[in-house]
Amino acid sequence: MAKTQHVILFKRFERFWHWSQAALIITLLFSGFRIHGLYQLGIDFLTALRIHQVAAWSLVVLWVFAIFWHFTTGEWKQYVPTFDKIFLVARHYAWGMFRGESHPYHQTPARKHNPLQRLAYLWVKLMINPIIWISGIYLLFFADWGTWPIWKQWGISLQTVAWAHTIGAYMMLMFFIVHVYLTTTGHTPLAHIKAMIRGYEDDEPHPSPAQGMPGAQPH
Repeated sequence: MAKTQHVILFKRFERFWHWSQAALIITLLFSGFRIHGLYQLGIDFLTALRIHQVAAWSLVVLWVFAIFWHFTTGEWKQYVPTFDKIFLVARHYAWGMFRGESHPYHQTPARKHNPLQRLAYLWVKLMINPIIWISGIYLLFFADWGTWPIWKQWGISLQTVAWAHTIGAYMMLMFFIVHVYLTTTGHTPLAHIKAMIRGYEDDEPHPSPAQGMPGAQPH
């Protein structure tokens, strides 16, 4: 019997970057919620603040390396928006997957993200991340330059920036929850998670031509 050949979808650095980023974002969320007093759990405010700052700077360093890697390897092209099959993918997530239909988008090393994923990642990079980081830097260095007259001229107060940072954090939390949920929608609940650990997915049973069509039922 011939040995199955697995195609690597996610490279080693990509997997390291993904899991490290996930761990740091979880740390930032939990420490941030403690700073806002949403829970106690034996950790004081100053400790939570220090953890938050260390995790934030660690994430900045990680992103610097990730951005460099994406542009030097050409992997940045994976995030360029496309509307190819976007309605088929949306239909699949809306009800197709609940009826046992096959995913209309096939992953390859050159096309890892389906059109909805690309738009979601673009939203994170162009909306959520800027809100979090611009407000976070302002809060971090408020003691040094937060009282400059220019901020008053623009009508930007410390409370406004703090609320913007909080809103950005909740937006990131919602993205994180949806992202984790969608990882369970592969041909097995752990297929996508295993792929991000090992770099490849187990072979998915190939459907018949009619099975992947709208309204088709699994055999």
